[in-house]
Amino acid sequence: MGSGLAIGLLTERKVHHNQYLQVYCDMSMVLFASVVRVRDGLPLSASTDYEQDKGLQETKRHLKGLSKKLSQFPDRCTFKTGQYNVNFTSSLGVGYLMVCTDSYPNVLAFCFLDELQREFIVTYDTKRINSAVRPYSFIEFDNFIQKTKQRYNSPRSLSTKINLADMQTEIKLRPPYQLSPEDLGSVNGFSQHPPSKYKGIAPHQMLEPVTLAGVVSCVLSLLCAALNLLRGVHAIESILQCYLFAYYSVWRNIKSFLAFALICLCNMYLYELRNMWQILFHVTVGAFITLQIRLRLPQGKAPDYNV
Repeated sequence: MGSGLAIGLLTERKVHHNQYLQVYCDMSMVLFASVVRVRDGLPLSASTDYEQDKGLQETKRHLKGLSKKLSQFPDRCTFKTGQYNVNFTSSLGVGYLMVCTDSYPNVLAFCFLDELQREFIVTYDTKRINSAVRPYSFIEFDNFIQKTKQRYNSPRSLSTKINLADMQTEIKLRPPYQLSPEDLGSVNGFSQHPPSKYKGIAPHQMLEPVTLAGVVSCVLSLLCAALNLLRGVHAIESILQCYLFAYYSVWRNIKSFLAFALICLCNMYLYELRNMWQILFHVTVGAFITLQIRLRLPQGKAPDYNV
């Protein structure tokens, strides 16, 4: 009886598999894919694009704007634009995006992105990714993207190499967040409404482990805040710097620079009450913790490959 149940489950999986491949054959395909750095949207690699369709080019413009806001969204999202779907995942500070036709099954789309993610994190280490300055610093990865795209656009070569049932189950348990134009704000001509609040799977960003320099900068900043309170003057900006160092928030770097600018302005205002060394100390501490906030990046969620 146990073997009969196992055979039944296997048969059911094969039926689901064939159903997806049948849908897949109906002129649905992967059109474009890219890999970007989450913290600033720097493009690291992308597939070569020969399509001249205006709708696809417009979708790619949306994709470029979206890549700069990945840190504000959950790690698995999808949204529809015209006759195309955009899907993306992010992990360990790297985002993987793709454009496909609207009839392309989600399970295949995220299987495709999962393959890109596995290969990329094996090929390139985190330090090299974080230190990249030029766009498309890993353009050679385009070869793997193209080969994978060809496989996912060829059902016969695809059927024996991926497990659709596993990805289908994962998507059912944790479906991708459906982005709306309101979520994207004013990116590339989308509506000007403020980003909507997430329901269900809100984005949750963890920061990288604290370094010794970061601890020192936070302690010194708190010391500056205490000294300012004793003198009966400003302290809020130093406390804000400590908060931004400890927790992730939207526009975190911009807030830290604004807090540093406020520190400089306040010290200019107190020029007659402090000597040059005191002013230099407060400004230097402010600059130091601002740098540490910039260096402490959001930490992506490590993928589970059942290893």
